[in-house]
Formats: sequence, C-alpha cells, structure tokens
Amino acid sequence: MIYRMFFVLLLLIPSLNWAADRPNVVLVMADDMGWGQTGYYDHPVLKTPHLDAMAENGIRFDRFYAGAPNCSPTRATVLTGRTNDRTGVFNHGYAINKQEKTIGFAFKAAGYATSHFGKWHLNGLRGPGAPIFDHDDHGPGHLGFDTWLSVTNFFDRDPILSRNGVFEEHTGDSSEIVVEQALRFIKQCSYANTPFFTIIWYGTPHSPWMADEKDQAPFPRLNANSKLHYGELVAMDRSIGALRQGLKELQVADNTILWFNGDNGGLPGIKPSTVGELRGFKNSVYEGGLRVPAVVEWPNTIKPRITTFPSCTMDIFPTLIDLVGLNSNSIGKTIDGISLKHLLYGNPPQRRSQPIGFRHTQRGAMVDNNLKLVAPRIGNGVYEIYDLAIDPSEKNNLFNLGSPATKAIVRQFEEWNRSVKQSLEGADYPEGRVIPHIRKQQTSWTTLPEYQKYFALWKDRPEFKPYIARELRNQQK
Repeated sequence: MIYRMFFVLLLLIPSLNWAADRPNVVLVMADDMGWGQTGYYDHPVLKTPHLDAMAENGIRFDRFYAGAPNCSPTRATVLTGRTNDRTGVFNHGYAINKQEKTIGFAFKAAGYATSHFGKWHLNGLRGPGAPIFDHDDHGPGHLGFDTWLSVTNFFDRDPILSRNGVFEEHTGDSSEIVVEQALRFIKQCSYANTPFFTIIWYGTPHSPWMADEKDQAPFPRLNANSKLHYGELVAMDRSIGALRQGLKELQVADNTILWFNGDNGGLPGIKPSTVGELRGFKNSVYEGGLRVPAVVEWPNTIKPRITTFPSCTMDIFPTLIDLVGLNSNSIGKTIDGISLKHLLYGNPPQRRSQPIGFRHTQRGAMVDNNLKLVAPRIGNGVYEIYDLAIDPSEKNNLFNLGSPATKAIVRQFEEWNRSVKQSLEGADYPEGRVIPHIRKQQTSWTTLPEYQKYFALWKDRPEFKPYIARELRNQQK
C-alpha cells in the first residue's frame, strides 16, 4: 500500500510542476473607455495611477484597436480571434454563433480553470444588464467558462449578478465587486495549484453613470454626467490596483499575463474629451471609435516599453495560443488576428503578416500599418484613405491621389471583405451553413416571460425602472 501511494505521488509531481509553470491569464476590458482617458496620456482631469503603474511595468500599446466600435461585436472578437461579422455578432445585442471555437473552450481543454466576471452581452439580449439564467444556451457556461458571475449587459452600483445561474445582490461599485469576486476564484485556483484563465469585463464607464461621492470629488467643475462618468473611471482604476495587488499577495503575479484594453471608442458629450485628438467616437469606424487604451503586464517576462505596433482584440486569442501553448486547432481556421508573441522580445516596426480589417453595420475600415482605409458604406466603391503617421485625426483624405499604396489597400480590403462574406454564409463551419438561433436577435430581456416574473422585485431599481415601465405600458396597449 505504501509503495502504491508513493508511485501515485511520483505521477502527480510532474503534473503539479507543469501546472505551476504554465502562465495564468487574466483579460480585463473596460466598457466605453476612450483612448484618451488615461493618466499616462496626460488627461487634463482624470488620474489613473494604477493603470499607469501597470503600463510602466508592461507593454503600453499606443495603437491598439477594438475589433468593432461597440460592445457585443468586440467581445466576440476576443473570444474567437475573428472579426465580429464572421461570428454572427453584427451589432450590440447579437448572439455569437454556437459553432464558433472560443478561447474559453481552448483554455478549458488545456486543463485551466476558466471563469468570467461581469458584462457578457453575447447572448442576443438588449437592455441593461440582467442576471443570466443557467439554461441560457449562449451564456458563459455554454461557451467554455466553468465559473461565472455575469450579467447580460452593462451594470452599475449595487448590481444583481448571476453566479452560475443563481441570482445574487451585491453592494458597492461594480468594478470593485467583480475584481473582488475574481480574486476569490483566483485564490482557490492558486491554493489548488490549478492554472486559471479569467475574464473580467467591466460595466464601466458605460451609462447610466453611478459613482460614489468621493470618486466624483476630483471633478468639481465638470457637468453632472461628466462628473459621474469620470468618477466611475476613478473606481475602475482603483479596482485595477486591487487586482494587481491581489495577484502579488497570492504570489501568482509573476506567472500571470494580465491584459487590459477597452471595448470600443469613447463617448461623445463627455467633457473633457474621451478620445483626445482622434476623430469620431463610439459607433464610428474612425480612430476615435476603434482605437482604445491597452496594456499587457507579465512581470519578469515582458520588458517594459511603449509600442506603436498596430494591434487589436483579434490578436488576443492567437497570441495566447503561442504564449501558453494551447492546441493550435482550438481556434478557427479563418482568423483575423495574429500572434503578438514577437513583441515580448523586440519591437518590430511594422505589422507584416496581415492588415487589420473591420466591418460594422455596413461600414468598413482597414489598418495597414500607417495607412488607414475607411469605407463609409461597404459595396458602393467610395473610400477614404488616411496616413495616420502624419494625420492621426483623419482630416486629409488621400484617396483621390490614386497612389500605388492607396490602390493596394483598396484591393486588400475588398479581398478581405469577400472572405468575410463567405464566412457569413457558413463556409468556416463543418456544417457549411450557419445554424439559426432559436431566439430572435436583439431581443429585449424585458419581453421574456422568464424575466417578467421578477418585475415586481426589480421595477424600482434605477437601472431597470424605465425599461420595465416601458414594457408594462406596452402590455397595456
């Protein structure tokens, strides 16, 4: 018996060492945070000391792009490494195709404990963030995440969250809540010597804005909405500090890849500006709608620096396949991202393998290093071309010059767009078609009977009140 136990221990020791050697991964994403809203870009009123510290200790991406100019589509690009239209997520409130290979399943297959905390917005529902049912076949639990504390969409102070289908009321700032809960999960994994893959998707600084008085205090001269908006970012930055400190206290920081970025460009109407000198805002395919803050920290592995290498959310999955050693077949064959592993060991000046393409609500764009194409309406042959190296505000349209470079990027975009159209028809799936969703896309959760059972409990909650009232009026007509 003693010899048998000793033999079992010998078998376990290599696997435990292997688990300890594999890097953990935490992906963090803000909701509606503009490219210019960081202290390290010298924002005129906002201080982000914890994000700044993360940037000083990692790689700061000065040209990082969200996969799309609003929320659900970008989230689909993170999960798949593919542009959003290939995945069926054409706009906010669309559900991702269940035929997609997701990053959650990839890490799960590699033996990682997988978890999601916060905003989901990939299950085809519109409206403020409501807790997700465990039987929702497009919820986190059905797309590769074993542990989840999630809501359908944006969420604010004192939220109701769903823990694997069980509804829970929480008190406090939403960013701090999800970080605290994520750290509890990470603590369990570290004690069990299990590698973890964790996604934290904030609801901040998406409207409606709700911030504690002390977090609004640094902005006495701002209008009410701007004060609340920036107050939410103060709390979010503090939660980033808590996350980094928690990883250190658990002694897993050095072996954890911590990746932060925004989900789309900043909001109009907030003062001071959310996007700096860039053109456009959220829902635009100009730089202000697509370029977002991004920092990757991996202590003792990544040499701190600033890079202008053009990168995007489609690059996250391919990069982690390389860094972690995931199965190369765990991602789809047709992807739009590239591995950024080479950035760990140098700072290449150009993105050589493929440009970054964007499609969103019949508009398009493509970034080929410093050259940027904008298609205001896909298919009508009208294009705008900008040289971002000298014109980051996209004021000087070079299309009519007809240079070889402008003609080349038009050809590249049109070829890429044809590829996306093939994906829309299901060419990337074994079935050769897209399996239709049971539920209509962009359905308001307030119209669903399973949620209407909670109206009496939720009708006075500030985040739900106008939506429930509108649905009740519709029912009376």
